[in-house]
Amino acid sequence: MFLDNLIARARNGIARRNDYNRIVDEINNLTDRDLADMRASRSEMLYQVRQQFFG
Repeated sequence: MFLDNLIARARNGIARRNDYNRIVDEINNLTDRDLADMRASRSEMLYQVRQQFFG
């Protein structure tokens, strides 16, 4: 049971990290024009994503 829990937590952590990396890649691939159109800051978007995933 302990080992099953450990493996499940590891898989969950890897999945969350993959989701985080995918979103960060999407943000980093936005052009400056895209960000200007959205009136968004890349650094603020990255900060918010980090907060959502890691608190």
